Amino acid sequence: MNSSEENAVSAMSAGRSALRMGPAELVQAAAMARRFYLEGKSKIQIAEEFGVSRFKVARVLETALERDLVRIEIRVPAELDAERSDALRARYGLRHAVVVESPAEVTEDAPDPENLGAVAADLLGELVNEGDVLGLAWGRSTIHMAAALHRLPQCTVVQLTGVYDAGTAERGSVEAVRRAAQVSGGDAHPIYAPMLLPDPATAAALRSQTGIARAFEYFDKVTVAAVSIGSWEPGISTVHDMLTDEERAHYASLGVAAEMSAHLFDAQGRRVGRDLGERCITVEADRLRRIPEVVAIAGGLRKAAAIGAVLRSGLVTSLVTDTAAADYLLTESEPGLRPALDRADPDA
Repeated sequence: MNSSEENAVSAMSAGRSALRMGPAELVQAAAMARRFYLEGKSKIQIAEEFGVSRFKVARVLETALERDLVRIEIRVPAELDAERSDALRARYGLRHAVVVESPAEVTEDAPDPENLGAVAADLLGELVNEGDVLGLAWGRSTIHMAAALHRLPQCTVVQLTGVYDAGTAERGSVEAVRRAAQVSGGDAHPIYAPMLLPDPATAAALRSQTGIARAFEYFDKVTVAAVSIGSWEPGISTVHDMLTDEERAHYASLGVAAEMSAHLFDAQGRRVGRDLGERCITVEADRLRRIPEVVAIAGGLRKAAAIGAVLRSGLVTSLVTDTAAADYLLTESEPGLRPALDRADPDA
């Protein structure tokens, strides 16, 4: 073998295990391995070339691995943790789990890693197909993701929630929707309204306005959605920061542990404080559950417990997070729990 082949098939090992094979066996094993791993030939094709059965080829390839004649190396970008990603996907029944490396020094109050948005943008590029309807909920993570988008099949983009503050619309969700639509070349349906209103009557009146009502009409057509997750703490939950001290104390007494798109959850993923939704411009939880692919973007130790709560809700199907949050999630739930795959409502 020459040096250009060493990415998939190594040179013959000088170890004792390889020496147990005779020279003819070694040469044949190396040749079959080259055909299979480098040239992409099937076991049947190799069997025909060497005049042996395909079962013989399978045994030779297996022996080549055992005897260190072949070394298979799986590489992903350094920022991605493939082992944690797969473990997290399996434990929660996620369709996709992508774990990125946390910063070298992780503290309880550290914000979401900056690279989550870029990785989530690449994931959306994989998940969205031409003609899909992409929904974006308000959140710093989704805004960062939209800013990092560089490729997206043509799709319609709709805003799933109002904004934190109507005065920041140009720098927040509205701009994220416009950015995604610009990259994809599709139509944009933003929502020019605050997420939280003073009372249900005001919220209902806004929902009936033409532009907002048109966006709501697309909610049942959304095929892929991107959402953020917040812990019930100042600066980490948009809803928490919009409420009065009295209202925060009320919802805290209900056991709220997490927030996503203005929906509140306790530690077990059950929705609490449902009356808040009547005052919000947001996609309903039942509609979220019907969306085929809901990608949550959140990381950091300060959000780890909240991420677990939202995963238990069965509302999301995929997750982009970091190693710090992943390590917490892999130890704090029972194996076999698969709410994201089952899409089961804990309240049902």
